[in-house]
Amino acid sequence: MDDTERQGPDMGAFLHLRGNALSKGDPVALPLVQSSMYHLPGEPGSFSNYGRVHNATWVALEHALEHLEAAPCRVFPSGMGAISAALFATLKAGQRLLIPGDGYYVTRLLSDRYLRQLGVEVVERPTAEFAAGGFAGFDVVFLETPSNPGLDLIDLAAVAGAVRAAGGITICDNTTMTPLGQRPLDLGIDMVVASDTKAMGGHSDLLMGHVATRDSDLLQAVDDWRRISGAIPGPHEAWLLHRGLETLEVRYDRMCSSAEVLAPRLAQHPVVRAVRYPGLPTDPAHNLARGQMQRFGFLMSLTLENAVKAERFINTCPLLRPATSFGGVHSSAERRIRWGDAVDPGFVRLSIGCEPVEELWQALKTSLDGVV
Repeated sequence: MDDTERQGPDMGAFLHLRGNALSKGDPVALPLVQSSMYHLPGEPGSFSNYGRVHNATWVALEHALEHLEAAPCRVFPSGMGAISAALFATLKAGQRLLIPGDGYYVTRLLSDRYLRQLGVEVVERPTAEFAAGGFAGFDVVFLETPSNPGLDLIDLAAVAGAVRAAGGITICDNTTMTPLGQRPLDLGIDMVVASDTKAMGGHSDLLMGHVATRDSDLLQAVDDWRRISGAIPGPHEAWLLHRGLETLEVRYDRMCSSAEVLAPRLAQHPVVRAVRYPGLPTDPAHNLARGQMQRFGFLMSLTLENAVKAERFINTCPLLRPATSFGGVHSSAERRIRWGDAVDPGFVRLSIGCEPVEELWQALKTSLDGVV
């Protein structure tokens, strides 16, 4: 990861994306368009007509996301809304879907409880062995890398090429990395989905997701799904996400830089049995991470001896919020086994926030020191 790769999108241009298109007297801040109805005499033509189909605040947000992804984007009311759109827009009865068996558990629930019941064959493979067995016969291959919560990696370019050669399409959940940390579309992936509830919004005050693709047919299918299903975001949430994106680079850099400092220190603490973080040279995915990621991310996992010690660590640290989800300005942590993930009872997913790194380290260390 050289300095050029680390830059990612042109964030200076991003911050003035709206400003450079303003006319005299226009508001600098994005207006919030709340209307469900539009003044529409005569034939509708290409004018805005109904709030389920069009909203000016969405359009501005999608324009901003398009700059970050270097691809057209469509926004949805949650990350699972985006995942649902991508899967329902690309699959039909009789087709085959491959998903990671150790990825985000709600994606597995959606596939098992709904897609399977509608005649889609669903196959699961562990992230670390995802390419084993090849991709022949799969219509859609859904990837998540790093996996949530285990942080195993998949070689995106290799899988994208193999799936395309086999006649399938690829969808990658890039929630854990954002387009500043990893760029799946540049590596050949057909479609990206993400929960913008996490780092993209960054302030733990909204639910939102997006789909990005450079394939016009896939984009149209996603567009149709949103319009017909009604899986639309609220304009206020879209406005909040647009505002959050303006500080994304600053927040993300702080979070990733702090994680790179903290991971080796945590790995050496005597009560920590194991640490997974792609930025650690000892991590089994480190070499792959160096090749396909712009940053190593802000997520890591710690494994303590048991659930009691893990809970004590989380709940006695004043700079950790014991909460599900991740990617906010506040560092947070949780034991993922409580949601049914196949992890050790003492496994803790740790999301590094924007606190000063040395202050955060002292708080983490003090809590770990108190775990006996």
